[in-house]
Amino acid sequence: MKIFITGSTDGLGQMTARRLISEGHEVVLHARNEERRHKVFSKMPGADKILTGDLSSTEETKALAAQVNTLGTFDAVIHNAGVYQVSSKLIFAVNTLAPYILTCLINRPKRLIYLSSGMHMHGEPKLENLTKDTSRISYSDSKLHVLMLSIAVARKWPSVFSNTVDPGWVPTKMGGAGAPDNLDKGFDTQAWLAVSNDDKAKVSGRYFHHKKETRYHPKAASIALQEQFLALCEQITEVNFPVDEGKQN
Repeated sequence: MKIFITGSTDGLGQMTARRLISEGHEVVLHARNEERRHKVFSKMPGADKILTGDLSSTEETKALAAQVNTLGTFDAVIHNAGVYQVSSKLIFAVNTLAPYILTCLINRPKRLIYLSSGMHMHGEPKLENLTKDTSRISYSDSKLHVLMLSIAVARKWPSVFSNTVDPGWVPTKMGGAGAPDNLDKGFDTQAWLAVSNDDKAKVSGRYFHHKKETRYHPKAASIALQEQFLALCEQITEVNFPVDEGKQN
């Protein structure tokens, strides 16, 4: 299968890529800039290509989508890239807006996997802040946004398997060396959702932790909130969300 993974030069993204490459899949990586691209190139000899684009920039994110589309249509796209202990503005751009832009502009794959976090349970949509004051958007809020996006995609694109993953608190650069969760299980679920023919993986609109569906913030399932969220993302990015012909809900 042909898979594109954002934020795949280190951490869980790179581990997911290694797993999928080892299984014989065609994997395209993503790096934030040319420096990171060159650093990872020798470490990932099995990667098909490494594309670059800074997801904190709306224009670079749009350009990245165009790069992806020159390679054709992918079987799966894993939205792995994310930032944590940085400014609210950067969190909103990378964690919320970039997945929205890429989802809208990349040729529609068969499967979409979004990385959220158990911390989304402490988040709120804060839709009133998206266009006015993003300094109030937290990491937890952004990971709730990702889940809202994934569930909206599942509802609007019935031909696509769209799911969200909580990888757990694992010992990566972001999670820290003292993180208590299992590192292998941290990337196992997204790899499984991307390629498995297991009926449990061929579902949509679900939230997984270690290959098991689990509970999530109830506001993520609100169609009204999802629609408001998509409309605001469209307003901010000037990127329209594609709706299946004849399907308007």
